[in-house]
Amino acid sequence: MKSLVLASGNPGKKAELEQLLAPFGTRVITQVELGISEAEEPHDSFLENALAKARHVCFATRLPALADDSGLCVDALGGAPGVQAAFYAGSEGNRTERDARNNRKLLTELAPYADRSAHYECVLVLMRGPGDTQPLVAQAQWHGAIARLPRGHGGFGYDSLFLPQGLTQTAAELAPTEKNRLSHRGQALAKLFELLQQESA
Repeated sequence: MKSLVLASGNPGKKAELEQLLAPFGTRVITQVELGISEAEEPHDSFLENALAKARHVCFATRLPALADDSGLCVDALGGAPGVQAAFYAGSEGNRTERDARNNRKLLTELAPYADRSAHYECVLVLMRGPGDTQPLVAQAQWHGAIARLPRGHGGFGYDSLFLPQGLTQTAAELAPTEKNRLSHRGQALAKLFELLQQESA
């Protein structure tokens, strides 16, 4: 696949996917670069939201579209922020401002609890074209815990608070190649590649 449209305007997601797809020579274009508005995400599941975003972009561009719906699920908070992860503390401001507010709210909400276990979840949906009635779906989780204070300057979202299982560094302290190897998005993309290879075999 020479190029695909990413159903997102998130520059962090684009950067991660570009690195993951670099060995295949696939060009990643965001829907924002093509002037396409973001799709509504009214659903209660990552899968339904990812499907909605992929369909929206694929029908608008007539090009292959990759949608990612992902979020942080914290056990003590009943799985919150979950599908609302990006707007956990409201939709005002730019992405950096929202991330900072979301992180502050998460630490406040989690303060009374001893259990800080959490996981990132990612669902990827690839629609090959507007006539694709069976889009490819891949899902993965990245388990860990929530740190008591943010650390690191890499990544985006909740990465500065997320301590991957078995590591002492937060996701924001990991080198990009290491994060991509371990992350929910990296794992889901690897599964998506397997599905594509099975199709072409």
